[in-house]
Amino acid sequence: MKTTLFLSPPSFDGFDGGAGARYQAKREITSFWYPTWLAQPAALVPGSRLVDAPPHSQTVDDVLKIAKDYELVIMHTSTPSLANDVKCAEAIKAQNPNVQIGFVGAHVAVLPEETLRENPVIDFVCRNEFDYTCKELAEGKPWDEIKGLSYRDQLGNICQTEERPLIHDWDAMPSVLPVYARDLDISKYFIGYLQHPYISFYTGRGCSAKCTFCLWPQTIGGHLYRHKSPEAVGREMAEAKELFGDKVREYMFDDDTFTIDKHRAIAISEHLKRLNITWSCNARANLDYNTLKTLRDNGLRLLLVGVESGNQQVLNNIKKGIKLEVAREFMKNCHKLGITVHGTFIIGLPIETKETVEETIRFACELSPHTIQVSIAAPYPGTELYAQARENGWFANESLVATSGIQTSTLQYSALSSAEIEDAVERMYRKFYFRPKAIIPIVREMLTDRQIKILMIYRNSTKT
Repeated sequence: MKTTLFLSPPSFDGFDGGAGARYQAKREITSFWYPTWLAQPAALVPGSRLVDAPPHSQTVDDVLKIAKDYELVIMHTSTPSLANDVKCAEAIKAQNPNVQIGFVGAHVAVLPEETLRENPVIDFVCRNEFDYTCKELAEGKPWDEIKGLSYRDQLGNICQTEERPLIHDWDAMPSVLPVYARDLDISKYFIGYLQHPYISFYTGRGCSAKCTFCLWPQTIGGHLYRHKSPEAVGREMAEAKELFGDKVREYMFDDDTFTIDKHRAIAISEHLKRLNITWSCNARANLDYNTLKTLRDNGLRLLLVGVESGNQQVLNNIKKGIKLEVAREFMKNCHKLGITVHGTFIIGLPIETKETVEETIRFACELSPHTIQVSIAAPYPGTELYAQARENGWFANESLVATSGIQTSTLQYSALSSAEIEDAVERMYRKFYFRPKAIIPIVREMLTDRQIKILMIYRNSTKT
C-alpha cells in the first residue's frame, strides 16, 4: 500500500470556496464546506491522510512539510482553482521528483487529456466517480488495469483506460466521519445559515433532476440517485454521536436529492430523532405539508432549496422541473411549520433580461426565506449550460472568478450584459435584506445566539 495523501490545496488570496463547494468562489461571508469528495476515498485507503488546507489556513510551505512523507498525492481541483492547484503540485514535485501526483474533480473528469497535456507535473487524473480508482492506485495496481484513469506513461504518452461504472452498493462505502474526526478541525468550517460547529456529508450521490447548470450530476455523480439505506445512515449517525458528542450543533445532509424518496427521508429522520440530532438537508421546493411536518417533528431545522429564478420561462429553460405556484405553497408550509429555509437563486440564466431579474428579486422577497444566496450563472465545462453558451455565443469571457476570488459573469445576452448581471446580484441582496421582514429576525438571532457572536468575532479577527 502506497503512503497516500489526499489534499485540498491552499487557496489563492481571497478565495475561500474550494473545489468541494457547489460554486467555487469567494463567499459573501467566509464559508467552508467539508472535503467530502476527498474524505470518501480517504476512508477507503488505510493509513492515508486528508489535508484540507484552506479552512485550516495552511500554506504551500505547510503542505510541503507534510507531503514529503508520501509516495502518492491526490489533489481535488476545480475549474477556477486549477492554475493555482497546479502550482502547489509543482512545488511538491520539486521537493520530491519521485512522488506520484494526480488530480480529481469535475474539471479533470471532463477534460482529462487537456489537463494532462497542458500540465506536465500531473501524472494522472481520475475520471467520473473516482473513489475506488484512488483505492486501486494506493494499492499499487498497474495503471493500465485501473478503470476510470487517464495517465501519462513512461514515454510521456497520454493513455486512457475504460470507464469505471458508478457505485451502486453504497452501504459498503465506509463513513467519512472517522476521517473528519482524525484529520480535520470541525471548528474551522463555517456556513452562515448552519449552526456552528456543523458537519456536512453525503449519504449518496446522483440527482434525477436535469438542471442544465448543475455541475456534479453532469460530470461525476450521474442522474441516478444511489444511496445508503436508512439503517446504514442510522448506524453512521450513532457513530457520529460517539465521535463528536455534543460538539456538533447540526448535521447537514448534502445529497442533491436527499428528500426525493420521501419514505427513505422519513425513515432516516426517525433514527435522527432517536439520537436527538438537529439536522438540515437539500430539498426541492415541492415537498408536501405532511412530509415536512414529519421531518420537522424528527429534528429537521433547515432546508436548503434551489429556487433559482422567479420567472417560469427561465425555470423551464434550465429544466428545473418546478412551478412557481408549487414553490409558493412549499414556502407557505415551511413558514407555517417553523422550518428555516435558505433559498438559493441564480442571476444570468438563459435567457435573462432586466425584467426577469426583477421578477426573481420580487419572488425572493415574496417567498421570504430566512436567508438567501445569490450566485451568477456559471457555465462549468461538462454541463449543458456550457454547451449552450458555446453554441449560442453567450460567452463574454471564460474566467469564472476574478483574481480576487469573487465570482464574475462569463455570460452575456442581447438584453443583459455581464456587468448588469453582476450588478443585479448586489441589488438583489440589498433589496432582500434591507426589508424589516428580513433584517429583524436576523438581528434578533445575532443578539440571542452566543455561537453567532463568537463566529462574528472570529471572522472579523481573521480579516485583520
